[in-house]
Amino acid sequence: VVEKGHPLENQCIAGKVLAFPYGKGSTVGSYIMYALRRNNVAPVAIINDTAETIIATGAIIGDIPLVDSLSKSLDDVADGTSVTVDADKGTVTVE
Repeated sequence: VVEKGHPLENQCIAGKVLAFPYGKGSTVGSYIMYALRRNNVAPVAIINDTAETIIATGAIIGDIPLVDSLSKSLDDVADGTSVTVDADKGTVTVE
């Protein structure tokens, strides 16, 4: 993550589940997600409270599993906690 001042600045998201409430930014965000996959540095899955169009499109073209609108908030799940994401079923299991 290269955004100055972002809580994940200088952190690597490759091979990790990336959880955040919702996306922001322009349509280039979808292409960035695709490029992450092409360069083998994409997250293995994304969890959103609400997946807006940019994130959903990026997940589709980048072939990144995406789950949103979970029945239970992940606010209490600490960074580094192991989770299993099943995008086909729309479930996230905290381990």
